[in-house]
Amino acid sequence: MQRFDVVTLGESMLRLTPPGYLRIEQTVSFDIWVGGTESNTAVGLARLGMDVAWLSRLPDSPLGRYIRNRIAQYGVDVSQVVWARDERLGIYFHEKAIDPRASEIIYDRRGSAMSRMQPSDLPDELFQVGVADLLHATGITLAIGSAARATVHAAMRQAQTAGWRISFDTNYRSKLWSGAEAAKGCQQAMQMADVIFCPLDDYGNLYGDASADDALSGLAERFPDTLIVMTLGKDGAIAKTPRGEIFRQPAILAGEVGRIGGGDAFAAGFLYAWLRHADVALALKWGAAMSAMKYTIPGDLPLVDREAVAALAAGAVGGGLIR
Repeated sequence: MQRFDVVTLGESMLRLTPPGYLRIEQTVSFDIWVGGTESNTAVGLARLGMDVAWLSRLPDSPLGRYIRNRIAQYGVDVSQVVWARDERLGIYFHEKAIDPRASEIIYDRRGSAMSRMQPSDLPDELFQVGVADLLHATGITLAIGSAARATVHAAMRQAQTAGWRISFDTNYRSKLWSGAEAAKGCQQAMQMADVIFCPLDDYGNLYGDASADDALSGLAERFPDTLIVMTLGKDGAIAKTPRGEIFRQPAILAGEVGRIGGGDAFAAGFLYAWLRHADVALALKWGAAMSAMKYTIPGDLPLVDREAVAALAAGAVGGGLIR
């Protein structure tokens, strides 16, 4: 069994987007992208030079193989993907817009192959001591179905038994569940995590609106043994360690070409630096740099160049500007 730095678990879908700013009802063609929060993070980590595996369940069809091939193309190990016959692939539509019209996302994912993944689908040979350093999962997978939720919990228990660390991103989606459902549904995963990524907006949806400092303290009180990382949009990011240390990172401004996947890229940059250097402040810089770079790239996947991210992170003390 190959050794991995990070293993991710979750669903990837086809994204269909009308060219330019056409509305769905007027377009005659769609641009096709591959996207899923855990595979986005996996690709970002692979682009930074880490050994990464992505676990999922895909339909045994041309669409499923298309997803598999695109993710593998960027250096992610997909050998443990579970194949399902006569099942469907999740799809989502993204209608891009500019102010005052809001962008729109429409999901067509209910009953997807990944939503039916069972704990028995997890590869026992992978979840062993020394095979990986960290398992990364998100609230999206918890939200898509009870089977997928049970699979994430089982994977976390197996990872803990194997001595891996665990990172968890709340990644709240209002079209999948309510804030109250998410707070309850994410509780077990957040209790098991060594690192929690939670955008300030997610905190508001799960627990109620609060300032960044109060939200950070609120999460630290709920999960006192966990490194809490909170992204703040244009205000950057903030982190609190179990020892009570607080680190702040300004945002790195970026021209917006592809917003989707920015949070996944942040997680990839943070995890890369945290696993390599055990330095929270440095990890926040890499997260900010990765997110800014992703904003300049169309599609969901953070197809960054490591050297460019490193240079941006090195100058990220006071924030930078990409023009």
